[in-house]
Amino acid sequence: MKSVVVSLVLAAGLITARSAMATDMPVLARKNNCVICHSIDRKIVGPAWRDVSKRYSGATVYTYRGKEYPLLEGLVMKVSGGGSGNWGSVPMPENITVVKEEDIRELVKFVLGLANQN
Repeated sequence: MKSVVVSLVLAAGLITARSAMATDMPVLARKNNCVICHSIDRKIVGPAWRDVSKRYSGATVYTYRGKEYPLLEGLVMKVSGGGSGNWGSVPMPENITVVKEEDIRELVKFVLGLANQN
């Protein structure tokens, strides 16, 4: 019986944590210093991630360096390679040398998912 109660408490905690994580900055963003330039809901140096998500909501492709890619792949390349022009004149630095590609992919998925939240 004790293990059932502990399991229920843990499950409730995970559900609560999951709903909080839906709008909190991911650990990967803090670990990789994305938070220096980005916030979920306000512009810092770079755009608010919610604004990025809204811009690409419904999009299926992203043009990177003159070539079209599936949206996720194109945005991963953009975050990896950096650049400017999409959100103003301040360039996003290249990230591929300091951030693992799988981390970038997870963060891009997180950002794109923000459009589906309030």
